[in-house]
Amino acid sequence: MSLEIKVPAVGESITEVILSKWVKADGDQVQMDEVIAELESDKATFELTAAGAGTLKTIAKEGETLEIGALVCKIEEGAISKTEIQKPKAESLEVKKQDESSVKTEKKDIKVPSVGESITEVTLTKWLKQDGESVAMDEIIAELESDKATFELPAESAGILNTVAKEGDTLEIGALVATISLGNAVKANSAPPAPVAESNSQTAEKSGISYADKTPSPAATKILAEKGIDAQNVNGTGVDGRITKDDAMKAEKVAPKPIVNAPSAKAIPSFSGARDERREKMTSLRKTISKRLVTVKNETAMLTTFNEVNMAPIMELRKKYKDQFKEKYGVGLGFMSFFTKAVTEALKDFPAVGARIEGEELVYSNFADVSIAVSAPKGLVVPVIRNAESMSLAQIEKEVITLATKARDGKLSLEEMTGGTFTITNGGVFGSMLSTPIINAPQSAILGMHNIVERPVAENGQVVIRPIMYVALSYDHRVIDGRESVGFLVRVKQLLEDPSRLLLGI
Repeated sequence: MSLEIKVPAVGESITEVILSKWVKADGDQVQMDEVIAELESDKATFELTAAGAGTLKTIAKEGETLEIGALVCKIEEGAISKTEIQKPKAESLEVKKQDESSVKTEKKDIKVPSVGESITEVTLTKWLKQDGESVAMDEIIAELESDKATFELPAESAGILNTVAKEGDTLEIGALVATISLGNAVKANSAPPAPVAESNSQTAEKSGISYADKTPSPAATKILAEKGIDAQNVNGTGVDGRITKDDAMKAEKVAPKPIVNAPSAKAIPSFSGARDERREKMTSLRKTISKRLVTVKNETAMLTTFNEVNMAPIMELRKKYKDQFKEKYGVGLGFMSFFTKAVTEALKDFPAVGARIEGEELVYSNFADVSIAVSAPKGLVVPVIRNAESMSLAQIEKEVITLATKARDGKLSLEEMTGGTFTITNGGVFGSMLSTPIINAPQSAILGMHNIVERPVAENGQVVIRPIMYVALSYDHRVIDGRESVGFLVRVKQLLEDPSRLLLGI
């Protein structure tokens, strides 16, 4: 009885794959769930496993493009074990014991766990345990980084760690990261790998397939096209010189050599100072921030309106009550709590500023989840203060400190960064006088705070010096009209210049 092995469905948008490599050769004995081949799409590489034990009969050839559901091979069940057929007569008893011990060794696969609904891939930033080291149950073996946060990967059992992925690799959810050998396994004789390599070579020869023309894989083709690199200028490390995805990632475009006529050639100026350069791979967080900012600029009708706030009343209030406030609540009285409270009050009068677009609908919220932009070591993160409209100044200050500390330590959870109806960013802490902040999608508006500078202003017909802060409101004109944006910012200005309004709700 034969068992048919077909190309499995590996994703909604993937309709075909390439059989990049046979791991097991035609006629080999395979076990249940043993990896027999590698399939490659334009997005990732997948392993094809045996759905039963028996003798492998290959049908598709290496390099063939196969549609989802296409027949790849068959497994003839009930066949005699290949190890029984090919046992060397002069095999020693010691080697037999080693082989039996290695076969009995169990391995535990460690895969990328699901870390959130919106996260489809992570980057392996650091191995905390090295290949071949002994690990304990639940011991942290690696750090994974998504576009939103950093996660720790624990060992699911005790044993010897065998790393599969490398530092810097981008892995999809469910991808194999490492294996753990359970118990003290004896390594098998090093002789068997040779026939496998030979069988793979023989399979390629039998199939008549050659990659001498440097045919790149689908994923490699896409990467090379984006880089504008000719495949003929790339050295392939795959089967028979085929260009793999890793080769394409490492490839760099070679600049054409300029044609210089000797008589008219100009001397290249020499520099005495150091001219070193340093290259760093962008983190997943930085790449995602870049993509989102460009997307917002391209997909929203964004513009900014400005105003100025006389900060003297708030500064006098802080100076008068800061000691008593800290003694009672255990936190300092900062500017952020006043701005957050003023925003929540203004959102009640101008609900469109806190709305967002979903499909062909506008979604209005009767609550204010205020996002606070925080500059963390790995990039900008925006944790959320939930239901800020119902919190006191002291509660807001405590929440700001808690979230900012977690952000700088890289310990923010996905829940603490998800959602938000409005964002506040404070460039003033770095000395910014004026800016046009970019909207935090899918929100429709963001308030930018800036530094406080003493400036001459006119009051009651006289020129006086006042501590002034410029404030900026960037907003999506598809959702918010000019009247609403200006009215919202004026309302925030009124509440800040007369803090008693915050207490009275007027």
